[in-house]
Amino acid sequence: MSEQTAPRSVSVLGLGPMGQSMVKAFLEAGVEVTVWNRSTAKVDAMVALGAKRAGTVAEALDANEVAVLSLTHYDAMYDVLGQAIDHLPGKVIANLSSDSPEKARAGAEWVRERGAEFFSGGVMSAGDNIAHPASYIFYSGPKPVFDAHAELLRPLSPQEYLGADDGLAQVFYQALLTIFHPWLLAFDQATAVIAKSGHDIAQFVPFAVRASEAFPYFMEQFSVANLNGGWADVASLKMMDAGAQHIIDASEEVGVDAGFSHLAQSYWRKALVASEAAGTAVSTFALMRGEAS
Repeated sequence: MSEQTAPRSVSVLGLGPMGQSMVKAFLEAGVEVTVWNRSTAKVDAMVALGAKRAGTVAEALDANEVAVLSLTHYDAMYDVLGQAIDHLPGKVIANLSSDSPEKARAGAEWVRERGAEFFSGGVMSAGDNIAHPASYIFYSGPKPVFDAHAELLRPLSPQEYLGADDGLAQVFYQALLTIFHPWLLAFDQATAVIAKSGHDIAQFVPFAVRASEAFPYFMEQFSVANLNGGWADVASLKMMDAGAQHIIDASEEVGVDAGFSHLAQSYWRKALVASEAAGTAVSTFALMRGEAS
């Protein structure tokens, strides 16, 4: 007779779009889930799918060894867990909320001082679609703690454990969002130019996708340059300044806000001014690192 294993179980605190996606992924994988949220309507929706209801934070913590937090920021963690501090000893808190690396480190210390284990995560996903092939989760914190519970969390998304530094998952996560946010604004500006010029966005998009295929090449090339102080060539900086002006003109000619392109141009111009002052080419990478002015 084969030995029966106990059902896997976890608590999820915070049922925004991402928290709800996590609950659904756990349930689909056969994991028992206890949920808590300030809004009871969101709890009701998850209970209808098969989750168990926790009326209080204390009940959610008591229900399982591991509690996954999906909150707006780390300040919310203090507010939520602060309602049941005496229920923290012996628990494992996996905070998958977004915030700064230093706030993640401070949060980890706060949780451990109250008797619980802790590791953090940053969810890189296509919106709240954690089942998307491109989705994955950065984790950091004590490796033994992560390893002990990695299998439980595997239904959420592929895992990328980075290291013991509690803030490291947020370093990588926020760095990738640093790339994503400008891209999103740039795409809005680009498609606004297409539309305001009287043309079809749908006709344009395949070319944007095609152009994006070169992005990995540029990232690999510039990463090598940035390891050595950054890419800098005065003639090229002047070309980028002129190119930015062409983008600004194309946008403003049809009434599209070019503020984002003006900001980009300001960096090329700062690099040119710094290069003239230094008597050698200064990269925007060096400027952002505060190594030139």
